[in-house]
Amino acid sequence: MTSSASTTTTRAPVSTRAVAFAREVTSRRARSRTARGRVAARAVKAETDVETSRRAAAAAARVRESGATVADRVKALIKESKSREGDGDETFLASGERTSAMRVMGCASASWIEARVGDDGTVLARCASESDVTRGFGAILCDILRGGSVEACLALEDEFVDEMEIGLGSKVEKSRANGFKNMLETAKKQLRAVVSNGGGDPFPSLIVTADEVLSRGSFAASQASYLEPDEGKVRALVEALESKKIGVVAHFYMDPEVQGILMAAKASYPHIAISDSLVMADLAVKMVESGCETIGVLGVDFMSENVRAIIDEAGHTEAKVYRMAAEDIGCSLAEAAQSASYDAYLADAGKTKNAVHVIYINTGLDTKAAANAKIPTITCTSSNVVATVLQAAAQIPDVHVYYGPDTYMGGNLAELLRRMTTWDDEDIKAMHPAHDRDTIKSLLPRLKYFDDGTCMVHDMFGKDVCDTVRSFYGDAYQTAHFEVPGEMFKLAMEAKDRGLGVVGSTQNILDYTCARVDEAIERALPEGERLRFVLGTETGMVTSIVRAVQSRLRAARDKGVSGVEAEIVFPVSSDAITATGDAEIPVVPGVVAGEGCSLDGGCASCPYMKMNSYDALIKTCEKVGSAAGESMLAAQEPRKYASADGTGPSIASQGCVPILHMRHFQKNKVFSEALVHDITTR
Repeated sequence: MTSSASTTTTRAPVSTRAVAFAREVTSRRARSRTARGRVAARAVKAETDVETSRRAAAAAARVRESGATVADRVKALIKESKSREGDGDETFLASGERTSAMRVMGCASASWIEARVGDDGTVLARCASESDVTRGFGAILCDILRGGSVEACLALEDEFVDEMEIGLGSKVEKSRANGFKNMLETAKKQLRAVVSNGGGDPFPSLIVTADEVLSRGSFAASQASYLEPDEGKVRALVEALESKKIGVVAHFYMDPEVQGILMAAKASYPHIAISDSLVMADLAVKMVESGCETIGVLGVDFMSENVRAIIDEAGHTEAKVYRMAAEDIGCSLAEAAQSASYDAYLADAGKTKNAVHVIYINTGLDTKAAANAKIPTITCTSSNVVATVLQAAAQIPDVHVYYGPDTYMGGNLAELLRRMTTWDDEDIKAMHPAHDRDTIKSLLPRLKYFDDGTCMVHDMFGKDVCDTVRSFYGDAYQTAHFEVPGEMFKLAMEAKDRGLGVVGSTQNILDYTCARVDEAIERALPEGERLRFVLGTETGMVTSIVRAVQSRLRAARDKGVSGVEAEIVFPVSSDAITATGDAEIPVVPGVVAGEGCSLDGGCASCPYMKMNSYDALIKTCEKVGSAAGESMLAAQEPRKYASADGTGPSIASQGCVPILHMRHFQKNKVFSEALVHDITTR
């Protein structure tokens, strides 16, 4: 019994182990089947992904081989459209199914594409176009996308469009190819929204219609809150300006509240202007010549100094000019040009024969004067910097160009010239008639730029922001100031190449936006359309853009055209705004502990510009006209920069020399003889 009991006792663990082993074997087999299933699923998906690329390559070859000329290949696309008319709603969208979200931006003809995910997890695609050519391409694109995985379709590059060889030759043909690429990008945008579970709009935006301005997100709401300004504040400002003969010039980057009030006040009082930095001084002179005795400048210090100097140059030294604060209203970019490293940069440049210094307008007069003493210097703006450099190379053999102080603009300028070496000579001559590929290639090694100067606002458009723009707003119009970092610049240039972007000054961005809206109004599509613009510059621009766009939409509505909308997207990182806990103003630009915004981010709201508040303007106006007030305002006068020895030309007048060189170039399209002589003989 004992022995028997002992045997039973010793066998029990064996039996338990056997059961455990059997279970493990079963589990392993199940896991193996699951793994094999996963491998098989991955293999099927990989095959599907490869098939998507194969279809694109095959389609490109079929179109390319359909004829010896571009015209023959275009005819083949038309035949494709005609031959597919029997496809019905499997390939083509009926007119009632087309929505503004499906609209292809940057396409010469009104076109649409729908990309969605079917029950089996693969992509379904349909299209429509008023053009037989685009309709034919759309049908081919739908065939490429249909049945592929979302990942494969998102990974599909647009090179297959180039491989069709339908964008060769004329600008019309290139534009057509760009439209085809934009159709693919529109499909991708819809699929990205699926991947992000419907969250396809990570950035806040304002939607402008003829009747209202709608905001998406708290940041956009904070920007929109001042578009309809307080009428009491508007009346108070108009009364103060009118009674004391004060003119106001303000930069586009003003706070939205200030811009909203100024624009509303301008309807009752004409001597108010909002512009870029170059035009501010010219407008101030006109105001003085129209009877204004005082000019209030809403901008950073170099702007008010420039206004003071230009008014004096025009012979109106009796006019008074005031900034909006007694403290310095600085500029990180202008300060970079006053550093020891910039002095060293110019000293080296001055040793080079046939050298010219192209200095950005956004610098102080003393900086311009000091630079011109070291090396022949001409001022530029973000809208004419390219023309200035190209003219220097055209007019002065073997010229060496030294640009500064904005590192981003210098890098972007070099990147643009590198891109131009791949353009056709026809396109290059459209930029400057004296240049072609060879002259641009020759110029590139003779272009230098300062590598240690940035605007703290435009520095905010970092890689994370650009990656998000590229992923979610690839089909939108991209706008970028010439000062933005290279990643944002390249993104905008890529969009520009597809007819969907602009790179330039604040005025260029405003003009471009308005031109696209005018085109949409002209199209007057029955179902309407929404244009999207990514605002790649300081958020203060939005007030001027919204006002200009809405005035156009209202005029169109009065003429019977409705349904056109414009969406202004703010590329704002979550790190670039701060929650306030205030129900009325839930967020403000900037991080909790620090000036301005996160360098990861991009709310692009200049803290220096924000020193020019409505309260500061009203208080300045109140002080004008009384002895006590004028005494207090002395601290708000711009620096005048007397001559170094007290007897010669003032530093301000010397600082105006590079500006006058620029004005001569703008008026006559060539450098002045005096500047050319200085460059070639100094």
